[in-house]
Amino acid sequence: MTNRKVYLNHLGFLGAIALGAFLRFWHLDLKPLWMDEVITAIFSLGKNYHNLPLDVVFPLNHIPDIFTFQPGVSCVQIANNIATQSTHPPLFFCGMYRWMEWMTLLGNDWVTKLRSLPALFGVAAIAAIYCVNCIAFSRTSGIIAALLMAVSPFAVYLSQEARHYTFPMFLITLSLLLTMQIQRDIVQNKMRFWHWFLWVLISIIGFYTHYFFILAFIAEIATLSLLIYWNKIQKNLTLLYLIISSTSVFICFIPWVLTTLYHAQRSETNWLPTTGFIAPFYQTLINLVLMIISLPVENQSLMIMVICGLLMLIFAIWAGLITFKGLKHLWLQDTTHFATFTLISFTSFILLQCFAIAYLSGKDITAIPRYSFVYYPGICSLLAASICHGQKTKINSEKQTLFFIFVGVLSSIFVVYNLGFQKPFMPEKVALNMNLEPSLPLMLVVTYENYQDVALGISFALALEKTRSQTSASDSFVALQKSPSLSAVWIKLSQLSVTIKSQLNLWIVAPGIRRRDYPQKLMLSGNNCTIDPKNYYRIGIPYQLYRCSNGTQ
Repeated sequence: MTNRKVYLNHLGFLGAIALGAFLRFWHLDLKPLWMDEVITAIFSLGKNYHNLPLDVVFPLNHIPDIFTFQPGVSCVQIANNIATQSTHPPLFFCGMYRWMEWMTLLGNDWVTKLRSLPALFGVAAIAAIYCVNCIAFSRTSGIIAALLMAVSPFAVYLSQEARHYTFPMFLITLSLLLTMQIQRDIVQNKMRFWHWFLWVLISIIGFYTHYFFILAFIAEIATLSLLIYWNKIQKNLTLLYLIISSTSVFICFIPWVLTTLYHAQRSETNWLPTTGFIAPFYQTLINLVLMIISLPVENQSLMIMVICGLLMLIFAIWAGLITFKGLKHLWLQDTTHFATFTLISFTSFILLQCFAIAYLSGKDITAIPRYSFVYYPGICSLLAASICHGQKTKINSEKQTLFFIFVGVLSSIFVVYNLGFQKPFMPEKVALNMNLEPSLPLMLVVTYENYQDVALGISFALALEKTRSQTSASDSFVALQKSPSLSAVWIKLSQLSVTIKSQLNLWIVAPGIRRRDYPQKLMLSGNNCTIDPKNYYRIGIPYQLYRCSNGTQ
């Protein structure tokens, strides 16, 4: 490679990193935290659900005080909190705790701090996918892969979530990188211990980071098994390496196996939708489209939805034709056949597992776009290789790359401004609806059966506190347990100690209940509250306004 090519290669790689970093860190605190991010914050700050103000009236302007860093908490304590109160492995939360500890000196913007580590891992994944395609195909393909991931609206969305998606995606990409290297070793009849050792090490870390990493690991085992089967030289030795390596990973996960089984049976996993007959197939296609383009179609007018949906469909068909043509060319070339087979096999085995989970367990994980992070690295790598090596001329490849980048940047802008991949339950919209009369004091009541309901209520309270920052001194928040039944909530509400000077707007968020379950009248600390039928809303969960007045009104 000439000096000029080396310079252009380095420039392209750095450009992809810079563009990806800008899109991921741009307006990182703009969107409100939603339920899952609140859960991340609780555990990442060294706390647990027992530290939350439950069944007591809490000033709304003190809600941010819940999210103060608690020093002196060990990873063992965090792991215990996760094991008993969550449904995830502990490693990400231990890392987040250390990150928040290091960031304590950098001001009070805790939301940006919380989201910055996932954003950083999102940038790291760009570098990792570059390496994957450099090894599998070429440096040019590596640059295209890095650029595609840098501007992917799906990858930007994941990177701006204070959740454990970009870290396992980064680990999956590293694991895929080593799988590609092992694939080359198999084809070239070489055995390199360090490639297997690093593959095992990264896999162990992945197992303790996200349960879905196991899907990628199984897909890699299946893919390597096929490669070993077709390779007639050193077949037994390579198979022995695979068996020892795989067994080592599973042995290292034994300490967490019982916790994993316990997590699988917890009620928090029951929220996934039931599986329709063909739903997993078209939902997977939608998820693939969202990896490259995401225009505003959520909660928009019919005209905008139709126009944006049609544009996305046209672009998806065009991109699909390019990918099919490119993959066919790569498959037929001796120099790229095995790399193409490895990536297709890896991605296909993950998708098969997703379908198996959906149909066998009845919990349709394909309905949740963010779970596509497991196979996204494989899709990104194949798309980049198709663009780079599947075109007749270099000019066509460059034009297509630029068009993908343009569409990706535009889509990512929509994501950053919460017009694409909108936050579930839309806390900002809930806050705006509740703040219909800013001059009146307000009380937010959330009924809960589990701690997820509490986290949902706190996400609304955070958005509401921000919306009412100038008038929140007399506003309050309370989470009331629905035990033994919903009627217990109304009794607890009447017994609260709340001062109403003249009028108060009482908002009741009640997950799982129907509109008719809201009583026409309630008592709040001896004061009458009357339902306002014009202000009932439902955004995934219902919330209803009551107008309260003291006895002298």
